Amino acid sequence: MADIARQGRKAFAFNGHESGTRHPLVAAAMVLPLAAVLLFLFGGFEQVAAQASSVGLMLGR
Repeated sequence: MADIARQGRKAFAFNGHESGTRHPLVAAAMVLPLAAVLLFLFGGFEQVAAQASSVGLMLGR
């Protein structure tokens, strides 16, 4: 029982939330800049545009 309470305190001390989860918008705000940098470094913009275009055609837009 004490072990469970200790884990709860560690999770709360680490990120300020007892549940240890993040809001989805906070998670997206953390990931999107990294994703943009990786797309730029590896030249993925053309691939993303081609994929989005093919999905748009498949959906009839």
